[in-house]
Amino acid sequence: MANVKPDVETGDAPLNDPKALAELQNKVLEMMQAVNPYDHLPKVVKKRVKALKKLQVERLKMEVKFHEEMHALECKYAQMYQPIYDKRMKIVAGEYEPNDDECDFPSDTEEEDEDKLSEDVKDKVNIKKGDKGDEAMDTDGQDTKGIPSFWLQVFRNCDIVGENLQEHDEPILSHLQDIKVIHRENPMGFTIEFYFSENEYFTDRVLTKSYEMKCALDPEDPLSFEGAEIYKCAGCTINWKPGKNVTVKTVQKKQKNKNNPKQVRTVQKEKPQDSFFNFFNPPTVSENPDEVDENDQALLQADFEMGEVIRTQLVPRAVLYFTGELYDDEDEDDEDEELDDDDLDDEDLEDE
Repeated sequence: MANVKPDVETGDAPLNDPKALAELQNKVLEMMQAVNPYDHLPKVVKKRVKALKKLQVERLKMEVKFHEEMHALECKYAQMYQPIYDKRMKIVAGEYEPNDDECDFPSDTEEEDEDKLSEDVKDKVNIKKGDKGDEAMDTDGQDTKGIPSFWLQVFRNCDIVGENLQEHDEPILSHLQDIKVIHRENPMGFTIEFYFSENEYFTDRVLTKSYEMKCALDPEDPLSFEGAEIYKCAGCTINWKPGKNVTVKTVQKKQKNKNNPKQVRTVQKEKPQDSFFNFFNPPTVSENPDEVDENDQALLQADFEMGEVIRTQLVPRAVLYFTGELYDDEDEDDEDEELDDDDLDDEDLEDE
């Protein structure tokens, strides 16, 4: 029997090369992922799968009705919640002072705060007489009206809103007194109303943002239905006071004289800048999704997401965002995960 020599170029050498072996495994995996088992089913089985899809569409038609009824129920309960939100607004604005019974709520930090307040500090926060003896200054905050900057702090602690806040927005948002969500059943949608106290930035007392929703199967792709969704929005005109518009900034540019290029003058132009208040001026786009460019589509998607978060999370749970309880819970989970990973790494190192 003749001896068979291995092929030098195509022999077993690559199998001994970890890098080459990894590349080969990746190629095999890609080939396996590219193969769709459905493509290789017998025709009779594919017909049965089509029957399942048709059943799925029938089920989705029922789900459309479910979401419509859920929205109607949401509208009903929104009216029932409103007296609670109205009372919250009065407390925040300082128009109503809750009594002791209304303030009777357990606090985890209350006892710790009492311990931290030494007797010396307690003496200092007592009413201090003025020079005339007839005026008093309360350094314990007893003269504070309502809950200052309540909604500004809520915004800071809500990730999707907080990431859109700019430093120049914050003095304006300190005047925000309340946010209301007005639900509409037909046509399906909602309007967010932002109520401001009198301020030096704009003359409006209420800014609005309206959203329209749809709950229907797409005739061309009915299986893509995932529930009621926002598809359109409209802002409002903000009547800024002179020089107070934070959505633009003034820049100086040099301009040449067309008739005499040697002559140069400096002109001031307004340039758009990032601001939370751009929220009230969303891009105007065609109703046909195919005609919307990618940039506007991304802006609208972010806008829709913010409106939905304000409606479903921020307004209903505002006090928990204000205290940082919702915000802190997420951070603690992340820290716990990081600590667990670090502990595992340390153990692995010690084992080695």
